[in-house]
Order: sequence, then C-alpha cells, then structure tokens
Amino acid sequence: MWKIGNVELKNQVVLAPMAGVCNPAFRLIAKEFGAGLVCAEMVSDKAILHGNKRTKEMLFVDEREKPLSLQIVGGDRETLVGAAKVVDQCTNADIIDINMGCPVPKVVNNDSGAKWLLDPNKIYEMVSAVVEAVDKPVTVKMRIGWDEDHIYAIENAQAVERAGGSGIAVHGRTRVQMYKGKADWNIIRDVKQAVSIPVIGNGDVASPEDARKLLDLTGCDGVMIGRAALGNPWMLYRTVEYLTHGTLAPDPTASEKMRIAILHMDRLVSLRGESVAVREMRKHAAWYLKGLRNSNIIKDAVNEQETRDGMANLLLGFAEQVEKNEAEADAKAV
Repeated sequence: MWKIGNVELKNQVVLAPMAGVCNPAFRLIAKEFGAGLVCAEMVSDKAILHGNKRTKEMLFVDEREKPLSLQIVGGDRETLVGAAKVVDQCTNADIIDINMGCPVPKVVNNDSGAKWLLDPNKIYEMVSAVVEAVDKPVTVKMRIGWDEDHIYAIENAQAVERAGGSGIAVHGRTRVQMYKGKADWNIIRDVKQAVSIPVIGNGDVASPEDARKLLDLTGCDGVMIGRAALGNPWMLYRTVEYLTHGTLAPDPTASEKMRIAILHMDRLVSLRGESVAVREMRKHAAWYLKGLRNSNIIKDAVNEQETRDGMANLLLGFAEQVEKNEAEADAKAV
C-alpha cells in the first residue's frame, strides 16, 4: 500500500493516460487485470469548460475503475483552474493530473503539455493555482526535458512539490525524442532522490522484469505502463504478480486474448454505439492479435468489419484456427 495524497493504492502498477485509448472500456479492463491506479486520457481545459457531449463522456468515471486519475491539459492559468474545478466538483475521479509531457505540436504550440518543461516558474505558478482551487490531490505527468540541452527534470519536479503537488509521473524521454530512442531511467532516479512526494517511473517497460528493474534502479514508488498494455492487459496482471510474488504468470492463449478483445468491444458498444465502437475496435483488434502466428492474414478483414457480430466471429474463428494449428504441431512433435 502507498498513497498519492489521501488516495490509497493497492500496488505499484499504474496504467498510463494514453490518448484515444484510455476510455472507460479499456480502463475497466485494466482495473480488472489488477492495475493499482488507472489514468484517463487527457482532456483539454477549454473543452471541459465548453462542456460538449463528447467531453462529458470523457469525464465519465465508472465506480469500478476507482481509484482513478483524470488528466487535464492547457496553457492558460484561468482555464486550467476552471477545468480543474469542474473535475474536482463534478466528477468522481480521485486524482487530478496535469499533463506537461504531451509532445505533439498542436498541444505544445498552445503553450501546454511538454512546453512547460522549459519553465519551472510557470510549473510552480500553474500547479499551485490548481492545488489552491481544488480538494482532490493534484499530480503532474512530465518528461525529463525538452531536448538533451534542456533537461530540467529536477528543477521541474521540485517546482511541482513546492506548489503542493501530491505526486509526479516521469517519462524518461525528452520532448524531442517523442516516443523514440531510449528512456533514461537514471534521470528518473535523480528526480526520485530530489523530492519527497511519490514518483512514478515511465518509459521502456515492456515486461514484468523491466518493471522490477526500473523500480530497483530508480527507487520509484510506482511504475507506469503504457504501450505494452495495448491489446495486452495481461501485462498489467503479470507485472503485479511478478512484483508481488516474484512469479511470472503464463501468457494468455489465443482464445483468452480474443475473449477479452470482445469484452472490450462490447463495452465500447455500450459507450459509443455499435457503428463507432466497431470502427474504434479495429485498432484495438490489431493490438490484441499482435504476437499470434499468422495474424497478418486477417488484418484487412479486421479493417473491413462494420458490425459487432462480424468482428467477434472473425476474432473467435481466427483464435480457434491458431489453437488447432498449435495442437496439430504438438501432436507431430510427439
């Protein structure tokens, strides 16, 4: 058990707030697979204040997901504080997270996301304004720096702590790196040693063993898992088991993977309606299929599906074929 502010977390595994992925359908699956904390995809402060239907849907939190962190992004103090108040007073999220790591141009050019990495003073001013305005714990997700010549990770983390932030998640890449290159866990370690609030390490955690190595090297309180969990919530479960008991649970069978893929789709249908959900499921299906032998042969068919039943039948049929082929191969080996 550890805490972010007054929020108790049952283990060290945290689902990263991935845009276009971390809606309630996937977050609930992540929670069911053991994640101690799930993070919602970032929502623009101005969108929250505008209050359109799509944004309200993004602010929905299923009670079964809790504890949950809801992430906001923005570059203007007044609108960021206003959005934080909405999250604080009108949602049942447990933690308000501020994004200062998103590297994409449309966010950075709005003086938000990773742009803050260049200015510890702005970080202090913005975070302290939000902390003063809300009752829920406030955290920040950041990168180590803008580029290799502007790495202010320690100064930025200390600014968050001085401003009253309750925790920090640190992605070990710079803004310029985007999602390429290698994450620098040594700088994450330096951040952990420089502040007294909880620190969550993020970047290049592709296996339960990676999670253990990151925690051992950095001394972080938690480990954040992002891309490795796409189509693979077993990564969360296996990491919890490995960190807790030192045992590596087996990988799922093809049928198990497709069963959860269909559960994911059905929850998306409940949220978005069949047509939108099935189109959104195409990318998720590709992730669930990853690693299964010959999955490339149904890639085009996945992208042609328009109905829930069509997608489900395609995925289940493929899983049955995979397992039949494996059984025949095992029989020949004997």
